[in-house]
Amino acid sequence: MNKFVSNAADLIKRSGYILLLVTTLNSCDAQPAYTKIPPGVVKIPVEAARWYQLNNSTNGLQGLFDNVTDVDVNTGYGKLFSNYDAWYPVAKGERIDLKGIRIFCHTGNLGDKPLTISVIDETGNKVVIGTYTGGFYNRWVGPYPDRPNELKLDKAFKNIKYIILNCWYQFPAELEFYGSYKAPLKEAVMVNTTTYPFKNYLGVNAFEWDFEEGNTPGVVAADKLAAMRTFTQIRHYLDWDKLEPTPRGYTFSPAHSGGWSYDAMYKTCKEKGLLVLADIKTLPGWMLNTYPESERDAENVPVKYGADFSLPASYIDQAKVAFQFTARYGVNKAVKKSLLTVDPTPRWTNDPINTVRVGLDYIKYIECDNERDKWWKGRKGYQTAHEYAANMSAFYDGHKNTMGPGVGVKNADSTMKVVMGGLASANPEYLLGMIDWCRRNRGYKADGSIDLCWDVINYHWYAFDTQQLPNASPTRGIPPEFGITYKKAKDFISVANKYCAGMPVWVTETGYDANPNSPLHAIAIGDKNILKTQADWILRTVLLYARAGVERLFLYQAYDDNFNNPIQYSSSGLLNQDKSLKPAAKFIDQANKLFGKYHYKETISKNPVVDRYELDGKSAYVIFVADEKGRTASYTFTLPGISSAFCYTPVTDGTVMKSEKKVVAGNKLTLTAGETPVFVIPATAAAAVAPVALSQPHWEKL
Repeated sequence: MNKFVSNAADLIKRSGYILLLVTTLNSCDAQPAYTKIPPGVVKIPVEAARWYQLNNSTNGLQGLFDNVTDVDVNTGYGKLFSNYDAWYPVAKGERIDLKGIRIFCHTGNLGDKPLTISVIDETGNKVVIGTYTGGFYNRWVGPYPDRPNELKLDKAFKNIKYIILNCWYQFPAELEFYGSYKAPLKEAVMVNTTTYPFKNYLGVNAFEWDFEEGNTPGVVAADKLAAMRTFTQIRHYLDWDKLEPTPRGYTFSPAHSGGWSYDAMYKTCKEKGLLVLADIKTLPGWMLNTYPESERDAENVPVKYGADFSLPASYIDQAKVAFQFTARYGVNKAVKKSLLTVDPTPRWTNDPINTVRVGLDYIKYIECDNERDKWWKGRKGYQTAHEYAANMSAFYDGHKNTMGPGVGVKNADSTMKVVMGGLASANPEYLLGMIDWCRRNRGYKADGSIDLCWDVINYHWYAFDTQQLPNASPTRGIPPEFGITYKKAKDFISVANKYCAGMPVWVTETGYDANPNSPLHAIAIGDKNILKTQADWILRTVLLYARAGVERLFLYQAYDDNFNNPIQYSSSGLLNQDKSLKPAAKFIDQANKLFGKYHYKETISKNPVVDRYELDGKSAYVIFVADEKGRTASYTFTLPGISSAFCYTPVTDGTVMKSEKKVVAGNKLTLTAGETPVFVIPATAAAAVAPVALSQPHWEKL
């Protein structure tokens, strides 16, 4: 703490007032003078994590409010927007009357790119109340560049609803607000303590051609289905163009683009117990053609060229196809058929024709596009949090049913769960911005909760070596326990609990490449090649997300795009082209058959990691070393009343785990673990989950 801060604290204690600094204009070293502010004026407490930025910022604004004056605030590099807003919503029941601002200048002059401070007042008007231009070194200044010593606002702003910062590339070191303050209501936070079965974490991303053959697209191929049944749930990448190749010309079975039968695929998945998340993504050709040729990209924001990204009405076309899809594959059989349409035109003689079908009950979850925060696509492919929330509001229920009939998922089937598009940035700030948009534009439900326009929170996360290094390019993948993978999951769950009534959190993309030249590749460790390490890390990823408490996990992806391509994600496939299982898929298959019904309960050791699971009140365990060195570590279990336990180790050269019976002596069992997880089931529980010998393909199950 510097001398000024110490002296100021002493003066505050002695006087009982809040004192604000006034320094001379011409000398940063001059002794500070003080201006007395009337009693009742306090420093406004700022919950730094409440700020969100409408940009692809990698770091938050916490540095502005950390009481550190000699460190620059850096919100990240490679931002899409050079000028953007950051929002601070006043919480429910909280009251801020703003009367003064002080700003610590640690850097140089900001020139024509100042930080502008605005509020939205109690009448809903946005008012600029201060500007920071820098120009002084290591001193506090006020909100008026022409009167830097004046920290008191010319006008008090009562009962403000937001503080908004208009930002460029540079920030002060600290920002403080003064006035009168009433703390927010202490609302009960709904903490989701639900635990989920292990099988919930064994999903995969896939396409329709992973089920159907191109020359017989209306039939689910037995060998393809057998391979896909390695997994328990499918995230189906479904191009909008397949469903609507011409405006309002909806096709489902067959799709006029590709000939695929989604009726057959989804029906089979339901019959075989494969949950499907249908992700409607990309632009159809007819919409893409509204763009200048140089700006056509199927991953553009899903609107016609020139539409306003901030308006729900701009997304009406996507919301209409979502209605049609949900009416067909949801559970509601009472949808008015007058609202439904298909293109009944045959493509050739004897071509099957599309017919209207209602309430088939094949799909329970639908996702609104994919990675709408894709900053690497530029402005035409990126939506801010506010813009994507507007998109979601149209998709969800036709923006509270204001966009006419036949628009939005919930207007076709109120039970269909809407999953927000997986966030590529995995930044909870983006989610905060979406929540806040809903608060302002959708209001509150009767129970007092914000009327959100999604039912499941969703993000993507790949663990690589430079995740915490600003502006650095990855060189390889890292074990899931390294870095911030677990923290990231807990951060999203925390937001879900605090603002979304404990809404489920999913991770719908994660994985590792096997091409050694990919920046996301797993590494060889000791006698394990890359594929075997990939298997270890993927199984440990599954265990990590179960431990963190997310509801579902989907691995990327079923098959390689191109194993020989070193670009990231090209060699992440878990199945070989001949439909046999790679080591990682074998681990998943074996673990599911043995452990799929178990629920995570607690972690009882960190080195080695020992997680305790339960099934029907009986405990079982997973033990492994969270490292990448081929390291081992020992742990002694206390198992009262147990005479023996079975240890199951996943194998890459078979279809069933290696099983070994261990004697429990004096209620103790000591095991030495390596970096491949081992499942430990005490003998009393083992009888209920005897190992299942698996064969590929699973012809007998079809």
